[in-house]
Amino acid sequence: MNGGDWTMREGMFEVPGVFSLRHGGELPQVRVAWRLAGPPGAPLVLVLGGISGHRRVYGRAGEPTGWWQEIAGGVGGFPSERLQILSFDYLGGSGETTGPVAAPGHGSVGFPSVDTSDQARLLAMLLDHLGVASLSAFVGASYGGMVGLAFVALFPDRLRRLMVVSAADRTDPMSTAWRSVQRQVIRFGASVGHSAEGLRLARALAQATYRSREEFALRFPGSALRDDATGQFVFPVESYLLARGTDYAERFAPGGFLCLSESIDLHRVETARIVVPVEAVAVLQDQLVPIGDVRAMAARLPNARLTEISSPFGHDAFLKERLLLQPIFERLLEENE
Repeated sequence: MNGGDWTMREGMFEVPGVFSLRHGGELPQVRVAWRLAGPPGAPLVLVLGGISGHRRVYGRAGEPTGWWQEIAGGVGGFPSERLQILSFDYLGGSGETTGPVAAPGHGSVGFPSVDTSDQARLLAMLLDHLGVASLSAFVGASYGGMVGLAFVALFPDRLRRLMVVSAADRTDPMSTAWRSVQRQVIRFGASVGHSAEGLRLARALAQATYRSREEFALRFPGSALRDDATGQFVFPVESYLLARGTDYAERFAPGGFLCLSESIDLHRVETARIVVPVEAVAVLQDQLVPIGDVRAMAARLPNARLTEISSPFGHDAFLKERLLLQPIFERLLEENE
C-alpha cells in the first residue's frame, strides 16, 4: 500500500443519557475521545495499552509519537501498516475522555470507581456510534488486556480473536498491595496540598514494579553519590525512579492515576463466559502479572493459546520487545485474514 492509502480520523463521541457504573454511581454527559488510523478496508483492530496509554497508538512522520511507537510505529513488530487501528482514551483517566476533575490539592474527589467492564461497555457504545459491527481482533496489553477480557466476556459476537499481553482475569494480591500504597501516597500528598508530589512519588514506586530485578542489577550497579545541596546519598536507581516520577507527574493528573489504578484492582472476569479464541502472552519476569496467573487463566479458557517469553523488561516487555512479539503479532494477523 502506498502513502495515499492511509487515513486518520479522530473524534469525540457524546454518550447519550446517563452512563451507569458497575460499582455504583452515574456519569452524565460522558465524552469519549477516539482515533482510527490506517488503510481503509484493512482489518479493523482495536489496540489498548496500560493506564498511561491513550488513543494515539503511534504517529507517522510529522506527527507526535504514540505510546506504542517502538512497536507499532512502522519499524516495530506490530504490522500497523496493514491494519486499521482503533483506540480511545480511558474513562476516568488523564486523557480527553471524561475523567476526574483534579482541583488543586483534591485529587479525584467526587469521581466514582470505574471497572474494566465499564470501559468495555463504553467501547461497545463507541463501536455502535462508528457503525462497526465487529472487530477483526482486539489487542490489549496490561490494563488494556483486562479491558479486552471484560469486553469479550460481555460481547463475544463483536470480535473474532483477542490477544492479551501481561494481563489476566483477576489481579494478584501482592500487586494490589503495591498499588494500594501508591494510591495512599497520592491521597496523602493531596491532603497536605501537594498532589503533584504525591503522584511523582507514587509513580516512582510503580516504576520499580514494572521492570525486573535482573534489569535493575545490570543498569544500576554503581555506588551512591552524595548530593552537595542536601548532604544525603543518592543511589543511581533512586535517581532513575524519581526522574520517571517527575516526568509522569508533569503529563498526567493525580486523579486519573488514582481512578485507573483502583480499576486494575477491581478487575474480575469470569473465564467461563469467554468463548472467543484468546492468544495470551506472559512474561516470565513480570512482577505485576505473575506467569502462574496467566497460565491458570489459559487453562480455564476453552479456546486459548499461551506463549511465554523471557524479558528483563518484565511487565514493560510489551513496550520494548518488538522482536519477541513480532511473530506472535504476525500469526494473529494471518489467522484473521
